[in-house]
Amino acid sequence: MLAGAINNIQVSWVKLNRRLSQLCLHAGANDYGGTLMEENISREAGATAGQYTSPEDFQNLTMEIGRIPAERNTTYSRINIKVPIADLITEHAFMPEFA
Repeated sequence: MLAGAINNIQVSWVKLNRRLSQLCLHAGANDYGGTLMEENISREAGATAGQYTSPEDFQNLTMEIGRIPAERNTTYSRINIKVPIADLITEHAFMPEFA
């Protein structure tokens, strides 16, 4: 019904937590969100998942579930794949598994 209308779903790791966020990526989300330097709104509302995760931690959390981390811009154009190209298997390079 909404095929093509919603192309990207962002996981709010601050509100969920890291493990539940990984499960959301398995369920169809394709954006892990980003780093926050100071987050107050979710924390004041009761979220306990934290307010800072380094880019390296995001990459590791993404790779733990078999996804390939990639940096994107505001319009979801891929800017940079965040793993060494030698680590990519040819078949993976053509899969839509980029988080």
